[in-house]
Amino acid sequence: MSVAPSIVLPRAFGRYALFDFIGKGGMAEIYLARQRTELGGARRCVVKQILPDLANDPGFSEMLVHEAKLAARLSHANVVQVFDLGREEGRLFIAMEYVEGFDLNDLLRRCSKGKVPLPFDLAVHVVREALKGLDYAHRRTDDDGRPLGIVHRDVSPSNLLVSFEGEVKVCDFGIAHANDAIVSAPAHELDEALKGKAGYMSPEHARGEPIDARADVFAAGIVLWELAAGRRMYKPSDGRTSLLEQARRAQVPELPASHLPEGDRLRAILSKALAPQRGARYPTAAAMGRDLEDYAARAKLLTSPLQLGDWLAKTFGAEILERRRARERAAAALERGALAELRPLAADDAPPASSSPVAFAGMDLGPPSSQVGAGGAARPRHRATVAVLGVAVLTAMALVTAIVALALR
Repeated sequence: MSVAPSIVLPRAFGRYALFDFIGKGGMAEIYLARQRTELGGARRCVVKQILPDLANDPGFSEMLVHEAKLAARLSHANVVQVFDLGREEGRLFIAMEYVEGFDLNDLLRRCSKGKVPLPFDLAVHVVREALKGLDYAHRRTDDDGRPLGIVHRDVSPSNLLVSFEGEVKVCDFGIAHANDAIVSAPAHELDEALKGKAGYMSPEHARGEPIDARADVFAAGIVLWELAAGRRMYKPSDGRTSLLEQARRAQVPELPASHLPEGDRLRAILSKALAPQRGARYPTAAAMGRDLEDYAARAKLLTSPLQLGDWLAKTFGAEILERRRARERAAAALERGALAELRPLAADDAPPASSSPVAFAGMDLGPPSSQVGAGGAARPRHRATVAVLGVAVLTAMALVTAIVALALR
């Protein structure tokens, strides 16, 4: 994902104050925002601004609106809630629940960079919780009891969110379906929109055939396989076989030998989830979830959201939360109409020892984050100047206090 937003933050956007850049993919720019409520409160949310070339495609826009309306009917602990869809400043957007943490793809990248392995009991827990959300969506009916026929179509690590509270939520239901309706976007944009998705496609999906809930089961099986193997299941080898072609063939590699407990039982679950013929696959996400829960119990890998959240917060949380809070304070100042806001400097923003330990926040928000739940450090460009201004403000406040005290004597 790109790390360059197209706008300067913080920025007002209709009812939202955008204050942090999460990333940019083939379909949208994604921002963390504050939304003012009717009662005067505020809540954090995610705003996805659809890229103009796609938003102006009639087929894409119609399908996206249709799918977003279906997604808005989903209300489950393991599904990210969609609560707004519209156009603002000529931009089609979707607003949804904010999950403070990471998507699984970003989490695995951080684990790799920091050489911190994701405990397998927590990995199994993530997949089990995701299967609960998928099963709920697959079974969802309309008000008359008719199945809505919801299929995610893009179950992948980037769409599985893990929070510092230990929650696991599936996001972006139906958005991948809108990509199927793109008829006028340039070929390179279509390629970008599908980039990386083929690595988690069921064979029938990769062949362009009609799909059902079992396609999401296959994708969940790939995620589980990769968490167990510690590598991608499909990967470009010599440039001659694309990910899409590998997905069509569905030649699932043997799970590498490891010291994971109850290995035969785990392989049996993966074999059924990743069966090339959908009739041999788990019929529902719930069926796969039951077998995976039984495996976790037998292998002594059962864990809880509290343990997941505690591990995540201790391993990666403190620095990221502080940086994000700094940006949110800037957004709150923008909503109040303030030009700046006083706050103590974070340790990595500290000016030279001779400067004041106080600076203005909200004037330069520094580099943006690149993934859901990640935050970049807020580093003002002119820290020395800002620190001097802070000293001046404090000095003026002290003088006013002294004058008032003398007047009262």
